Amino acid sequence: MKKLLLLFTAFSFCLFAFCQDVDKINTQMQKDLADTVKYPYGNNAKAGKYYSIRGFRMYAETYGSGQPLLIIHGNGGSINNFIYQIPYFSSKYKVIIADSRAHGKSADTVDSLTYEMMADDYAALLTEMKIDSAFVIGWSDGGINGLLLAIRHPEKVKKLAITGANLVPDTTAVPKEVWDMVTPTYNWLKNKKSLADNEKASFKLLRLLVEQPHIPVTDLHTIQCPTLVIGGDNEVIKVEHTLLIKQHIPKSYLWILPGSGHSTPVIFKDDFNTVVDRFFLYPYKTFKGGDRFN
Repeated sequence: MKKLLLLFTAFSFCLFAFCQDVDKINTQMQKDLADTVKYPYGNNAKAGKYYSIRGFRMYAETYGSGQPLLIIHGNGGSINNFIYQIPYFSSKYKVIIADSRAHGKSADTVDSLTYEMMADDYAALLTEMKIDSAFVIGWSDGGINGLLLAIRHPEKVKKLAITGANLVPDTTAVPKEVWDMVTPTYNWLKNKKSLADNEKASFKLLRLLVEQPHIPVTDLHTIQCPTLVIGGDNEVIKVEHTLLIKQHIPKSYLWILPGSGHSTPVIFKDDFNTVVDRFFLYPYKTFKGGDRFN
């Protein structure tokens, strides 16, 4: 009876953990973003600097000391998307976090924008900062950039943790209901005869989202670093697509968060930080034979 009660208590706790109050967490994040004293990230003159690389000025901030850790935000995002990761990881690592090309303070007025360009930007940023290689965390488009960074510049990535990334821009990767939410605005801007400057900027990011990426699974075979592939079980990237990515990276782990959407670094911030940190800390393990029972 006692064992049964303990099991029931543990099960109840798990259900509570899965059914988090997302609205409450998002409301708290908006309050935290407004607290620029406690969370100055993205607008911190003491930590920020512009780097002239590849034809534009890339804005980046650095925090902490230790082994380098590069963190990459998603489409339409900025440095402050990681207000819950920067303080945690900067206590152990030298955190480098930038506004990607055409995002935040990293202005870029040219029409073209590709994930390959952005991955090359991050490689150039590390070189400019005299960093040979780094641990890398990427969320959403940042995960795509992380994959391409590991593919195109393998020497730059020690270990890679990605969440909510995709290889192709279609409904094999993204649920149709999500696709149908994005495409009307894309088509409207695409067919509009004249775009204001803010519309041009929005359309450039939307084109990136709708028309890209195109990463062959065979390219994943070339990734040399250990990789942690993360996703929510109810997010904007299908679980089977996240599994596909894991299956084609030679040294990879899979972590699917139950009761989670796309915002794993926010909604599950504590779990996200500790699990990713543990992944960076320990050597990659290959499971063979009896190891699979452990």
